[in-house]
Amino acid sequence: MFREEQLRALLEGRRILIAGYGREGKSAERLIQRLVPQADYTVAMQVENGKWKTESGEWCADWPFDMVIKSPGIPNYQLSTVNYQLITSLTDLFLQVYGDMTIGVTGTKGKSTTASLIHHLLPGSILAGNIGIPLFDILDELKEDSLVVAELSCHQLENIHRCPHVAVLLNLFQEHLDHYENYMGYKMAKMQIGLKQRVGDHFFYCTDNKELCEMVKSYELRVKGELHPYSINDISCGEREVLKACPLEGEHNRSNALVACRVATLMGIQVSKGQLSSFQGLRHRMEKVGEVRGIIWYDDSISTIPAAAIAAVKALGRVDTLILGGFDRGIDYSPLVDFLKEHPIKNLVFVGQAGRRIFSATQPLSHSATLIEDDYTKIVPWCAEHTPQGGVVLLSPAAASYDAFKNFEHRGDFFAEQISKL
Repeated sequence: MFREEQLRALLEGRRILIAGYGREGKSAERLIQRLVPQADYTVAMQVENGKWKTESGEWCADWPFDMVIKSPGIPNYQLSTVNYQLITSLTDLFLQVYGDMTIGVTGTKGKSTTASLIHHLLPGSILAGNIGIPLFDILDELKEDSLVVAELSCHQLENIHRCPHVAVLLNLFQEHLDHYENYMGYKMAKMQIGLKQRVGDHFFYCTDNKELCEMVKSYELRVKGELHPYSINDISCGEREVLKACPLEGEHNRSNALVACRVATLMGIQVSKGQLSSFQGLRHRMEKVGEVRGIIWYDDSISTIPAAAIAAVKALGRVDTLILGGFDRGIDYSPLVDFLKEHPIKNLVFVGQAGRRIFSATQPLSHSATLIEDDYTKIVPWCAEHTPQGGVVLLSPAAASYDAFKNFEHRGDFFAEQISKL
């Protein structure tokens, strides 16, 4: 294993608590068993009110731990009853050892697409992270000249001590307010990707996003890496020509493609139109499900915030029926409501508590049809009945899916399944 001794040194001689036993918790246990098989470690799951129990049912509140390896979905405050010296994560441990060979991509929206696109443009790179591949599951692939492209969530970034050598922060919008004390807490978690850089590192950020610009301006003196601001409104003639080949729809995706090309250029690759045009978009991201009953159906289930839904509608140009709502996390829907008032859509479907809140805020709007419904087995036939031939149905919920589905992929798959039954 490349740099095995450096990694072992971070774990050896410590009493460790693995908090959470999902995909990353299991990966953490495999890592410990492989590198320090005699380690004193405990796996625990949260029960209630911040109290943690081992698999055997023992409470571990009074046990002293040198280190807590936290799963990303667990807020720091939920470890308040644990006696520990240091909170870390797999991402933090990975970056402490391999950060110099890592390109990290984060942002409220677009990080999976952008990370995948950078990976596509850099031959031989390894894609991992929040995209579904735990970083420590790629250890056996790493060599001296390896390059890792890591999609990083706010949860993975909040406890890091070292940034990726090349960091990309795409945008900031209200998200995950159920995980943080306030919006600033969320934004600060994202900003760690720049704040924990070293001299010689590189930090790309989009100046087209107001929230992000304000954050970088406030903290830029603390960013030790070289700043690389970028804007879709400030590109060279050569970049404009290459971006014409971008196969993804929407101005936001052109912006993602722009920074992917600039990162590739930094790494010594001059991107051609052919390279860019050969990229295939990811599932559930403005994915064209197909044409059924003379209607074009799009799955944008990844949309969990207002800005994503607005961008999807703008990108498609024509949307006859829009499906909104799901799990309500208390985010501000006024930008979406204002957009709908200025850009009326013929049919609106409102789902879940978030949908009902959006519905209340949009009244009165003069649409030909409105449906408030939580069951997609009823929603899809209704959309087919009310959308004209040649029209477009878009699932872009602007809300999380956890009230009815395991995740946004499950929601998108179920939506597509109902379309296939028409």
